[in-house]
Amino acid sequence: MKRILLVFFAAFFSVSSFAQIDTTARKWNLREIIDYAIAHNLTVKRSEYAVENGEVNALQAKAALLPTLNASASYGYNWGRTIDPGSNSFTENRVKSVNMNASSSLLLWNGFRLFYNVKQTDTELEALSEDLIKSRNDVILSVITLYINVVFNKELYTVARLQLRSTEEQLLRTRKLADAGSVPQANVLNLEAQFATNELNLIQRENAVNLTLLQLKQALQLPASTPMDVELPQIDLNASDVVNKTPEEIYDIATGTMPEIKAARLRRKGALFALRSTQGNFYPRLSMSGSLSTVYSDQRLQFSPDGTTSEQVIGYVQGSPTSVVVIPSANGSYFVPGYSDQFQNNLGKSLGFSLQIPIFNGLSTRSAVQRAKISRNLAEISLTENENRLRQTVETAYNDAISAIKTYNSAQKQVSARDEAYRMTKIRLDNGAVNYVEYQVAENDLYQAKSDLLRAKYDFIFRKKVLDFYQGLPLGL
Repeated sequence: MKRILLVFFAAFFSVSSFAQIDTTARKWNLREIIDYAIAHNLTVKRSEYAVENGEVNALQAKAALLPTLNASASYGYNWGRTIDPGSNSFTENRVKSVNMNASSSLLLWNGFRLFYNVKQTDTELEALSEDLIKSRNDVILSVITLYINVVFNKELYTVARLQLRSTEEQLLRTRKLADAGSVPQANVLNLEAQFATNELNLIQRENAVNLTLLQLKQALQLPASTPMDVELPQIDLNASDVVNKTPEEIYDIATGTMPEIKAARLRRKGALFALRSTQGNFYPRLSMSGSLSTVYSDQRLQFSPDGTTSEQVIGYVQGSPTSVVVIPSANGSYFVPGYSDQFQNNLGKSLGFSLQIPIFNGLSTRSAVQRAKISRNLAEISLTENENRLRQTVETAYNDAISAIKTYNSAQKQVSARDEAYRMTKIRLDNGAVNYVEYQVAENDLYQAKSDLLRAKYDFIFRKKVLDFYQGLPLGL
């Protein structure tokens, strides 16, 4: 009886001590994991900043079509011999002056270079937006893979724990039968060895759960010490949904939904716009400019009459020394006009047109056009590479899904057969009709079959989700 109690308590505390998975941590569902991963993934953040930079470039390209407008003002004192800005004459007095100027220019035509530059930057912005979607999709696929690994290992852990408990129950039962002399003592020793093996298997399954949880935390940018668990999804497996389309049909759908294909097509289009923009440098450049300027000077004097007149002798009549020629002259004083009067009186205006005709510039324009043509050809190659890669990926995913369906169906049949064989072997062992070796083989076969079924199940789920992804369907479980 003491030995029976010793084995019982040893088994109980062994199972309890190896069940170290934290069941009190908050459980995350797949939607929460995906949202958190997208919000904190650095690659996604980098793509978001790339989109913002593309928006700045697109706005700048549009603003380049608008006129430029600049203004300037200066205020200063001059001593010694200098030029009076009001009269534009030399003076040796101290001069206080204020200068104001405003100028504007507008590009009228340059071979549509700026127009195509706007098209190119808008197209690049669209491509960057598709890159952002691809970054998010990559994170989603990665997180789903890690999530499925956690769920798979948790279910393997549950199966291992059930197997350990089953061995524990059989060990206690066999111990009683051995003490009663119904079965040989060797059966007890074999079961104790099997119990130890199952304990080791449970530890390995627990380690696998903890490792996959750690990988999931790292993907979410969470510290390893963060308490975390995942919800086990309720999955309705329906194999018929996987093969309702051919690989060619899935590929046709994928070419219209996958962001990497959209981005490659947009960049091919943008490369064409960049080429046309560069070719615009071959054409003349016509621009218009205008300016307004005015000046104030404290040396500028203006006469103010006081209403009286006086006569001024300007000469004598020839041959008559007593006769003189006089003219009336207004009497008054001089003053410095105010700022507003001088600004208005000194206002200068200009309007001009400029035509620049490129003749020879060291082949820089020709070289730029050749580089733009090469970039266009490279964009075409990049699109073809992406399409070929997508076709191969879809074909591989389709074949993997078909294989996963067959494996899953086969694993279901195997578990059903192994379960029935184990049940009958256990009954026969209890009746002494078979030895322990046969029972152990049946138990191990059942555990392996269940493990294979779980592996086939989650492989099937993942392959199905990959096909859904390429068809633009939701990726939730």
